[in-house]
Amino acid sequence: MKIANRIISPDHPPLVIAEIGINHGGSLEVAKEMARLAAAAGCEMVKHQTHIVEDEMTDEAKFIFPPNADVSIWDVMKRCALSKDDEIALKDYIESLGMIFISTPFSRAAADFLNELDVPAYKIGSGEADNLPLIRHIASFGKPVIMSTGMQTIETMRASVDILEGAGVEYALLECTNLYPSPPEIVSLKGVTDLQNAFPNAVVGFSDHSIGPEMALASVALGACILERHYTDSRYRIGPDIICSMDPAELRLLIDRSREIHTALHNDKQRTGPEEDVYAFARASVVADADLPADHVITEADIWARRPGSGEIPGYEFDKVVGKKLTRAVTRNTQLKWSDFEG
Repeated sequence: MKIANRIISPDHPPLVIAEIGINHGGSLEVAKEMARLAAAAGCEMVKHQTHIVEDEMTDEAKFIFPPNADVSIWDVMKRCALSKDDEIALKDYIESLGMIFISTPFSRAAADFLNELDVPAYKIGSGEADNLPLIRHIASFGKPVIMSTGMQTIETMRASVDILEGAGVEYALLECTNLYPSPPEIVSLKGVTDLQNAFPNAVVGFSDHSIGPEMALASVALGACILERHYTDSRYRIGPDIICSMDPAELRLLIDRSREIHTALHNDKQRTGPEEDVYAFARASVVADADLPADHVITEADIWARRPGSGEIPGYEFDKVVGKKLTRAVTRNTQLKWSDFEG
């Protein structure tokens, strides 16, 4: 798939998405500073969350308290949502830094607003992964979609994927666990391969809510093409997602290490040119294990394999020497040659 000018596939380094989300606490200036530091860390894409609360929730949400917050979900989003003007300013600033801006719309109104901004792609969060009317509405814009699959099973994802495929949009599915933070006891790296097998047309990635980069990096070795993590300029900020957010240093580490893993993932099993000097001394050559006279017929007890590997007969051809007759006398530890034997 392609978002803006970034191609996302197993043949390209993983795309690391820094999710500012609501970590800015409703401050445009804080959001801009987070973006500035993300760009300095080498980030290619920043993801925001677009909350138009009145279209996103009903009044019942005022009485629902998330496990990682001390106020209702309505109050959390009301306090943290940027105004439309501020979100436009944030998008412009992120793009001025050379990064790609995308966002998660949590309502039809938010999706329409992002469509007006001409975002290059849409993120659909885990909570909306089975919200079929919203998925259908977003897919109608014809832009690429990245969808997290937390709290879903392969079977419950099929209807959502059918909508995306029916709309003909490019899409990615991210394995995700929605507990903040997610302990390894419930994180599913196997989910990456499960998604690959169930949805062969999808680009597959990993949306990480664990603490530390280990799970996201491990997913790269399984073929994850997108890594998404919550991101903040400082872990000393207050907010429901801060506990599982990476800072700029960890963002840099995730970008660099994921690229290294991706490079190694595509190397064939073979001896490489840079290993030749090591190969020369580290392997063994067949040598005489005692002083042996001319015309002696070699037994297994007469020879051994010892470093270095600069001899003519490598250790893996040890058995081929047994039974051959020497044409000359040799002393112990002489590296043997084929010319030392008859025939």
